[in-house]
This record gives sequence, structure tokens and C-alpha cells, in this order.
Amino acid sequence: MEKLPIFVIQKHKSSHLHYDLRLEKEGILKSWAIPKEPPTKVGIKRLAVEVKDHPLDYADFQGNIPEGLYGAGSVKIWDKGFYVPIKFEEKEIVFKLKGKRLKGTYCLIKFEVKNLKNKNWLFFKKT
Repeated sequence: MEKLPIFVIQKHKSSHLHYDLRLEKEGILKSWAIPKEPPTKVGIKRLAVEVKDHPLDYADFQGNIPEGLYGAGSVKIWDKGFYVPIKFEEKEIVFKLKGKRLKGTYCLIKFEVKNLKNKNWLFFKKT
């Protein structure tokens, strides 16, 4: 049986409190910053801003990032588990989360903005 990829959501108190969604993909963690608490119910939509990929071992990180470094502030694991990828395309990602807090099918849909390099996605629970 094939091993399911991991996901982690880290509560990150840096210059602004936000949550970092990270999905394992091809040996790295694809990452998005979510300004508000991730949706636990259908009907709640959140902005998710694509940020730089992180190494896979970052999924276990909790602690303080020192001042002067990228992401300085405290990081705690808010939820962690596995996910089942349903669709993983350039502008749409659909996946089933199997975490402690988040369970069910979730979507990331990339916003369309003409002539701009856009990193904004819509993150929501589908079922």
C-alpha cells in the first residue's frame, strides 16, 4: 500500500498571526499562509497566499524563529495528518484531509488576475 502524503498546519505568530498550510508534494512542502483560522465547516472561505516551499522535515517544527530571520516569531503545530490528493493542478488543488482538527475534502482555487504574477488562492472545505 502506498504511503499517503502528509499535511501540517502551523499557527505562526510573526509580524501578524496567521496559519501556514503545508502539503507534501514530490519531497517538499508546498506552502500557503492563511491570515485567519483554517475553515472547519463548509461555507467558510479563506484567503491562502502561496509562499516559498519548505523542506519536508519542517513539518515537525515547533518553536521560535529568532528575530532577523525569515518568519521570525513562534510556531506551533495546529493540525497534522495525512491527505489524499484528488486533483493537484496549477490552478486547482483538491484533497481529502485526515487530521485531528480538519477532516474532509478541501479545495485550493487560484485567483485569476490578468497580467500579474498572482499568489492568492481561495481555501475552503467542500465536504
